[in-house]
Amino acid sequence: MTEEMKNLEELAQAYDASQIQVLEGLEAVRMRPGMYIGSTSKEGLHHLVWEIVDNSIDEALAGFATRIDVIIEADNSITVVDDGRGIPVDIQEKTGRPAVETVFTVLHAGGKFGGGGYKVSGGLHGVGSSVVNALSTQLDVKVYKNGHIYFQEYRRGQVVADLTVIGETDRTGTTVHFTPDPEIFTETTDYDFDKLAKRIQELAFLNRGLKIAIEDRRPGKEQTKPFHYEGGIVSYVEYINANKDAIFEHPIYTDGELEGISVEVAMQYTTSYHETVISFANNIHTHEGGTHEQGFRTALTRVINDYAKKNKILKENDDNLTGEDVREGLTAVISVKHPNPQFEGQTKTKLGNSEVVKITNRLFSDAFQRFLLENPQIAKKIIEKGILASKARIAAKRAREVTRKKSGLEISNLPGKLADCSSNDPSQNELFIVEGDSAGGSAKSGRDREFQAILPIRGKILNVEKATMDKILANEEIRSLFTAMGTGFGADFDVSKARYHKLVIMTDADVDGAHIRTLLLTLIYRFMRPVLEAGYVYIAQPPIYGVKVGSEIKAYIQPGSNQEADLKSALEKYSQGRSKPNVQRYKGLGEMDDHQLWETTMDPANRLMARVSVDDAAEADRIFDMLMGDKVEPRREFIEENAVYSTLDI
Repeated sequence: MTEEMKNLEELAQAYDASQIQVLEGLEAVRMRPGMYIGSTSKEGLHHLVWEIVDNSIDEALAGFATRIDVIIEADNSITVVDDGRGIPVDIQEKTGRPAVETVFTVLHAGGKFGGGGYKVSGGLHGVGSSVVNALSTQLDVKVYKNGHIYFQEYRRGQVVADLTVIGETDRTGTTVHFTPDPEIFTETTDYDFDKLAKRIQELAFLNRGLKIAIEDRRPGKEQTKPFHYEGGIVSYVEYINANKDAIFEHPIYTDGELEGISVEVAMQYTTSYHETVISFANNIHTHEGGTHEQGFRTALTRVINDYAKKNKILKENDDNLTGEDVREGLTAVISVKHPNPQFEGQTKTKLGNSEVVKITNRLFSDAFQRFLLENPQIAKKIIEKGILASKARIAAKRAREVTRKKSGLEISNLPGKLADCSSNDPSQNELFIVEGDSAGGSAKSGRDREFQAILPIRGKILNVEKATMDKILANEEIRSLFTAMGTGFGADFDVSKARYHKLVIMTDADVDGAHIRTLLLTLIYRFMRPVLEAGYVYIAQPPIYGVKVGSEIKAYIQPGSNQEADLKSALEKYSQGRSKPNVQRYKGLGEMDDHQLWETTMDPANRLMARVSVDDAAEADRIFDMLMGDKVEPRREFIEENAVYSTLDI
């Protein structure tokens, strides 16, 4: 028996009720649920699933679970099944109740608080099973352990009956089934399969070899998606880069452990001009980065420059490549496992442990130096990519200086085509980016001049996915947008200086309008992402049909999955007596006069707008590459799978 197997066996034998520690009771969870799960909106509803799944993931991290199944039941309840050790069922000393009952009824009770049950655990809030129980109308748990099947049920956090044995078994593991409480989740109790599937796929990438599947059993929505990646985060990098051209075939992978902290890095360079660095700590996506990213970035820059100078690819008197240079075209996934992670930042997704900088730097430096020495051809490609990026950066700097002198990125010199608002309150102000001069004219006439500004753009802006920085800065439409927003550009970007807290993309409801919208979203995602993350970006939803009786518009039909039914309903409603309604198809914003554009699309009392968010940076990155990159086939497949075709005959 190996030393590792002995340790696992000792851990398995030692995992009993003595390791379930109790910190405090369940008071106030139902009264103030937002304190425990962030919100009672759609996000909070889905967070319940992660609290239970994270417990199963912890069993996988400890080396005991190999499979997890997440099931959306027909009634929209959730079942999570794992094949781990099973929650302890013996009596917990402090409560005098079975440990499994303690876990589900006492806040902060579990094997993650220094009791020795887990070396490393995931989960963001760490409040776990008891909070899910408190916020569910019903929850039941089955524990497969010691040859028995143990069962207990709860209602809104309260025990229904004592833990009982309901059968015999030769397996181990835990099955948790719960129904979210509609009294708590008043916005919705309907689970989003795709949202759950994305996170489950991410967990499969982060936990190499783990089999994790999601199944939807709701009538008409039945589907199953299994995920299993023996390559772990290497497979993650390959997934992100699927629509890019890599400059070498296989991602670089390094891993190591120091002072009880393990660090994994997978990375690959592509011909792209953008970097995608995604980091995790104990499976939590650290959107805001942190000390592990800091250590990685510092090491990457230093190791590449050292190698380039020693091998005379860079001359001794040449300037070093900057961090920005060496990360151009880089896709990297960083995953650290820490026994006591400390999170900071507004959303608690920034790793703050100071020691992680040094440990990540050292572990990655040693492994990456060794890789470059052993793979000189790949090393040369990486450095040449950085040198090209350096030349483009210098050219962009010159272009930016010229741009500032001409019409600039300075707030004092707003673009002439901008029709600004009179208010100086960014939190109230709205900037509409409008396609075409005709629609721009209608929008300027119809707007509320107090808080609505209009910036018309002519035609399709530059596709920044395929452009160098100097070409981007030379584009008049792009310069106008950055100047109007007042946020600066590149290293000078500051979202706190945004002059408008609503940036509204308003384009025609046709193919060209959709293309312009995608080009603008690509620009915002790549170069104004803090604006996107702050929730400032919206898409206007102009109507696509107007139902007229005589010269009067009786109803407007908004785009969406119900547009055909809505139109038929309106036609039936106004086909009374002698009146015969006509349908006006708005192919462009310019077909509406200023009053109609205000009434349907710009008036806060009536309009519909979709806020754009980035829940999954890796998926967004992959889709932008697919839609705006050089490869045609993935784009064609995506359009064929996602296009919606109208069958309406009018």
